[in-house]
Amino acid sequence: MKITGWEVLTLPDRGDAMMLVVVDTDEGIHGIGEVGVRSRQRAVAGGLDHLGELITGEDPLRTEHLWQVMFRSGFYPADRILTSAIAALDVALWDIRGKALGVPVHQLLGGPVRDHVPCYVHVGDGMNDRPRFLERCRALVAEGWRHLRFSVPHDDDVLDERRTLRLGIELFHQVREVVGDDIELILDVHTRLDPPEALTLCREIESARPYFVEDAIRAEHPETYRMLRARTGVPLAAGEQFASKWEFARLIETELIDYARVDVAIAGGLTEAWKIAAGCETHYVKLATHNPLGPVTAASSLQLNLASPSAAIQEHQSEPATELAALFTTRPTVVPGRVLLSDLPGLGVDIDRERARAYRAESRELPQLRKPDGSFTNW
Repeated sequence: MKITGWEVLTLPDRGDAMMLVVVDTDEGIHGIGEVGVRSRQRAVAGGLDHLGELITGEDPLRTEHLWQVMFRSGFYPADRILTSAIAALDVALWDIRGKALGVPVHQLLGGPVRDHVPCYVHVGDGMNDRPRFLERCRALVAEGWRHLRFSVPHDDDVLDERRTLRLGIELFHQVREVVGDDIELILDVHTRLDPPEALTLCREIESARPYFVEDAIRAEHPETYRMLRARTGVPLAAGEQFASKWEFARLIETELIDYARVDVAIAGGLTEAWKIAAGCETHYVKLATHNPLGPVTAASSLQLNLASPSAAIQEHQSEPATELAALFTTRPTVVPGRVLLSDLPGLGVDIDRERARAYRAESRELPQLRKPDGSFTNW
């Protein structure tokens, strides 16, 4: 079997653009992958053009070899933008492998170690309308969700760290009071706070027992987690902005986090994510896979988590809008609180390409937050 080409599809998704890659072969088997970095899709598209040409004519079943070629052959190691392109192609190759052999991808990784994968849901924005937000929490629990995720609040396009700190502490305790002790709560700081505020926030919500606090500080200097680790008892999660096993190793091997937020669509695909999962196992770090994307990354995360003993939970932002969902001929089955095992060959997700080609979508520019003095800060 040989790779004959690739096709990029861009689909409108919640005001943004979903970028999918379909890889074709001379035996009529195709695979599908997704780009994780939506905010810089034009840059990723250039990487896909280059890497797609690089692997055309190659055997798609040589996933490890092709990953090494894509990651290393440019002399400069791939990082984020390029690993998002590698991830989309790599996941598509695993999809081809599973289809060619007639088995789901998790069977190629050793078979399932669990019957389903727990997942958590986003409560959404709107924290400033506190009664409505708390009612949304109650409604999700009533639907059957047992893990709720929400982020620290801010005011429109201004983020005052001290105000965000105070509101975040207040919000977390209010949600805990509303949903009770049996529901797990995840607070996403989204790298918005500097270390002093992040530390205070973590310490002030300890008594409300968060499942984990996500991205409490920025990702550029992971060693800063050493300070948080020493001074707070909340479980810490990080990694959604990391591109490789080498970046994850800095936090895993020093045991500075409890949950690794591996994004299969950013961190080099399933080939790399499987190695990161193995590293997590050696240090008792759990997988909490990141996916604010779509059904393709939900499917690849599911395959990884079904086979990994380190897996704890995967992210589920929301079901696709009706129009977009109709384009998928098959996709993972999500019920409140879990993603169900699939026995379909490959990833267990596919799309009607003919209908999808009718769409063109542009990725949105992310919000640009300012501090009260006008300086830029993370969204």
